[in-house]
Amino acid sequence: MKRNFPAAILCFMTLTFASSPRAAAASFGDDVAFLKKHVDVFELSDKKGAAKAAVSAAYQGRVMTSTAGSDAGLSFGWINRELIASGKYLPHMNAFGGEDRFWLGPEGGQFSIFFAKGAKFELADWFTPAAIDTLPFEVVRASRDRARFAAKFALTNYSGTRFDVAVDRQVRLLRPTAAWKNLGTKAVDGVSLVAFESKNTLKNDGANAWTKESGLLSIWILGMFTPSPSTTIVVPIVPGPESKLGVKVTSDYFGAIPPERLVVREDVIYLSGDGNYRSKIGISPMRSKAVLGSYDADNRVLTVVQFSQPEGVTDYVNSLWKLQDNPYGGDAANSYNDGPPAPGAKPMGPFYELESSSPAAALRPGKSLTHVHRTIHLSGDESALDTVARAALGVSIADIKNGLKAR
Repeated sequence: MKRNFPAAILCFMTLTFASSPRAAAASFGDDVAFLKKHVDVFELSDKKGAAKAAVSAAYQGRVMTSTAGSDAGLSFGWINRELIASGKYLPHMNAFGGEDRFWLGPEGGQFSIFFAKGAKFELADWFTPAAIDTLPFEVVRASRDRARFAAKFALTNYSGTRFDVAVDRQVRLLRPTAAWKNLGTKAVDGVSLVAFESKNTLKNDGANAWTKESGLLSIWILGMFTPSPSTTIVVPIVPGPESKLGVKVTSDYFGAIPPERLVVREDVIYLSGDGNYRSKIGISPMRSKAVLGSYDADNRVLTVVQFSQPEGVTDYVNSLWKLQDNPYGGDAANSYNDGPPAPGAKPMGPFYELESSSPAAALRPGKSLTHVHRTIHLSGDESALDTVARAALGVSIADIKNGLKAR
């Protein structure tokens, strides 16, 4: 989502979206108690009650936060307490927070679902569709460790194409054996974890085919996490020449990122996740390895996000805020670090995001596309977490901690 806002719009954005950062990380129990005062939320848990996740149908089946240590354990998701407690809806977007939220793309361009036909590609004309912002999803069923949600709605893009949409969203906690298998290593002693995934299905519920000529939708999953001064975002990439694979990273969404905050190597990218500098990167499907992560050295928390990415598919919607020459040259993965949008202004959070997208959904009536997004948090000694980092991200904990230092 490329947003090079003029100063007046940045000021408006700050006044509209700013929230007070938490002085310290909250416990899972504290966050859930807060949420239950303001919104319907229920907990998923493993048999022992150590791994938990809080989910809200009111926020489109969103996973608000999770923990590996029961109620007293660290709460991994970022929650916008100020906005939720206000009980108010904002006109452009409601950044309630959450580790796994369901959105749809594209955000910008001639096929945007965030801009009405003929609107200017400016913040004043940018509106998140209510269906993915303020309207609740229906709870189809819920049990101890999983929940299923559904919704039906219509969207119209910038070009005037109407989409009749049906969404099926399933959220479940993963058993430790499944989590370790997905991480590519045997269980490591001394490491506690919580793992969950969302299975998101987008269906063409109308009478007309969705075509590239009139615009396509995509599933877009975004996770918002609490930053720390020591958090580094890690994105493994496919190595190779740009002449064959394209750029390693798109990093100019908000202007150039200072070199001490972004390091691009042959097979991995490091980005600061400290919540102090507004920056965003995008990874094309040619470069993406369908995994990204972060390491918070202050709290010794390793986060791994994995997602489905069909091999050989390169049509991904482009969310650039302008009429586009290549509307299907978008990103498969993104990461965002929050920060003040202008000198002296408050940040939106602060938080950082790990995001994934499905390919563009060219669907005939009645057909569907499914995208899986998996989040795994691990806590423990660095020596134990090092084994996981090497297996899941291809780098060591030391590599991550030094990634933004050594150039």
